[in-house]
Amino acid sequence: MNDFEKLAYRDQETALTGLVARPEGAARAAVLVFPTIFNPTPAVNQKALALADAGYLAMVADFYGKQPEGMDQAREFALEIRPDPAVFRQRLRASLRAMVSLPEAEGLPLAAIGFCMGGQAVLELAREGAPFEAVASFHGLLDTDLPAEPGKISARILICHGDADALVPREQVLGFWDEMDRAGANWHFHSYSGVEHSFTNPANAGYNQSADRQSWAAMHSLFDEVFS
Repeated sequence: MNDFEKLAYRDQETALTGLVARPEGAARAAVLVFPTIFNPTPAVNQKALALADAGYLAMVADFYGKQPEGMDQAREFALEIRPDPAVFRQRLRASLRAMVSLPEAEGLPLAAIGFCMGGQAVLELAREGAPFEAVASFHGLLDTDLPAEPGKISARILICHGDADALVPREQVLGFWDEMDRAGANWHFHSYSGVEHSFTNPANAGYNQSADRQSWAAMHSLFDEVFS
């Protein structure tokens, strides 16, 4: 089993810490992993370690430079960066720069995955044309105040969504589809009936084993196609 190495980086005055997991041999790609609103959690960290076991260089990003103690504090921390998409994207780009600064990342193709707020994060980076070959969002928010411009998105996009997710109503789903079509993006959307938010986290009441397994397999299928 792989373990993490800490990587210090910054977004201007904010000190941040990435968690890097390395594969046993040569990496197939470098994958940036964006956590939930709670910042790194055991569930997200296990996904990053699983990526390393599958042959990817993985780094769990840091949203805040501090760890919230509960949902109220997590919302407070998120309000420092999330409402303004320009500020949010600046924080996300800092994490991408940190990952590509790793010596082992040189020359590797890039991907990103994210969970909940992290799912929104990978889409924000894709919308502005970050050099990912593939991104995957798991129960992520789909709306934005800076929609993608036509031709801007280069990444192939996979959305894994619980159809009973109260945070992402059907109109937000349809709006996202329209945005992606206008942008000319290459996108896949997997929706799991009756499945709620945070379906990949075994510690969450909305955990769904089938959706967790199927969504993770869908990500690997996309990565196998893109990084063959």
